[in-house]
Amino acid sequence: MHALANPARFLRIARPATGWCLWLGLALVAAGVAGGLFVTPPDYLQGDSARILYIHVPAAWLGMGTWSGLAAAALMQLVWRHPLAAIAGRAIAPVGAMFAFICLATGSIWGRPTWGTWWEWDGRLTSMLILFFLYLGYIGLAAAERERGSEGRMAALFALVGLVNLPIIHFSVKWWRTLHQGTSISFTGGGSSIADEMAWPLYLTVLGFTLLFAAIVLMRMRAELATVRMEARLRRRAAQ
Repeated sequence: MHALANPARFLRIARPATGWCLWLGLALVAAGVAGGLFVTPPDYLQGDSARILYIHVPAAWLGMGTWSGLAAAALMQLVWRHPLAAIAGRAIAPVGAMFAFICLATGSIWGRPTWGTWWEWDGRLTSMLILFFLYLGYIGLAAAERERGSEGRMAALFALVGLVNLPIIHFSVKWWRTLHQGTSISFTGGGSSIADEMAWPLYLTVLGFTLLFAAIVLMRMRAELATVRMEARLRRRAAQ
C-alpha cells in the first residue's frame, strides 16, 4: 500500500483501472440482471418476487464490505499515516451509504409480498439501518473535519468503532428469532443453498457491482485529489 502513497503514482494506476472496472462491471451487472430476470426459473415458494435478490444481495454485501474498507483506510491513516487514507475514506463512505440504502429499499420491496409488511424491526433489518446511519454520521464528521482543515482522525476513529456493528448484522439471524432468512450463499466458503440454475446470475451481479464500486471510488478519489491540487495552487497564488 505504501507504494501507492505518492498521489502521482496512484493516479497513473487509477486512471486506466477506473475504465476497466467501470465497463467490465456494467457488462457483468447487465448479464447478471438479464439472466436473473429472463433466464432463471421463478422460486418455488416466492415466485418472481425472489428475482430482486440479484440486486438486494450484492447491495447487502457491498453495504457491509464497504465499511470494512472504510475501517481499513482508517487504520492506515491512524497507524501508518498513509497520505491517501483520509481521501479514500471520504471517497468510500458515500458509496457504501448508497449500497446500504439500496439494500434496505430492495429488502423492503421484497418483504412486502413475502412477509406482508414493508418494514419489521427485525434484528437484521434494524442493524442494517444502523449501518446506514453510521455511514451518514461518518460522512458528516469527515466533511466537518475537512472544513476545519484537520487530518480527519475523529472520523477514522469513528470508522473503527463502527466495525462493532458488522458482526451484529452477520449473526443477527442466529442470535435472535427473526423474519429474515439465514445465509443462503457464502462467498468465503460454506457452499450455497440456492440452486445452480438460479445462483449463476447472482455471482455475476455481485462481481459486477463490486467492480462498479471500485470504479466509483477511484473516480471520487481522483476528483478529490484534483480538488486538493487546485486548492493548494490557489493558496500559493494568494500568498504571492
